[in-house]
Amino acid sequence: MILNFINWNVDPEIFHIGPIHIRYYGLFFALAFYLGYVIFGKFLKKEGHPLEWLDSLLLYMVIATIIGARLGHCLFYEPDYYLSNPIEILKIWKGGLASHGGAIGIMIALYLWTRKYKMPFFWLVDRVAIVTALGGFFIRMGNLMNSEIYGRETSLPWGFIFVRNNEIVPKHPTQIYEALSYLIIFLILLMIYYRKDAKIYKGYLFSLFMILIFGVRFLVEFIKEPQVEFENNMILNMGQLLSIPFIILGVVMLVISLKKKQV
Repeated sequence: MILNFINWNVDPEIFHIGPIHIRYYGLFFALAFYLGYVIFGKFLKKEGHPLEWLDSLLLYMVIATIIGARLGHCLFYEPDYYLSNPIEILKIWKGGLASHGGAIGIMIALYLWTRKYKMPFFWLVDRVAIVTALGGFFIRMGNLMNSEIYGRETSLPWGFIFVRNNEIVPKHPTQIYEALSYLIIFLILLMIYYRKDAKIYKGYLFSLFMILIFGVRFLVEFIKEPQVEFENNMILNMGQLLSIPFIILGVVMLVISLKKKQV
């Protein structure tokens, strides 16, 4: 029966030249920002805004994502270790990024950007939400190439045996479940944005993003293996607990957006 499953033994490193190591995760991370840059540029061009905004926005997003995701992992999942060894927080190359922390960091950065460029906050987050959903697809595919953040044991024929982690039984490839879900969410948001004569109310796309992205995350967590030891005794794991406020915020924003109907 084991032969019916998928033996996953991909080397996370594509190649290296001297001290420079090129990994799939880094490649996908860069690709997420590049495509986000290109797509957001099309939004700006469509709406008649300066393309010069792109470079500063990209800088804000990259810095916020890295800092937010790193601090999120350190403080949400392993606070005792990192608060006792704060220098370890800086060692990002050792791994450890949390999407919830990245989301918080991005929202703070976008707020600061809108203050600088005198643009409405919800105008920006509605459009950034679209490209962020696509970014989520690439990040989870990077997790797959790293053989990390996968699910519990399964008997389904598409179960993955993560050989590099010395697994001998098939596990749910939850990275693929999330990646495909995020790709679908990206396409839904993009179609709403480009729909002819569509009135996009302030906060509408962003609220849909929050509900759908973190709703998927909440559900997939039920079949994920715990990322840290303390989650073994939790009814809802840390990823689910962190997702709930985002989902609630999305619902509240959706109600407000549909009630006010401000374009």
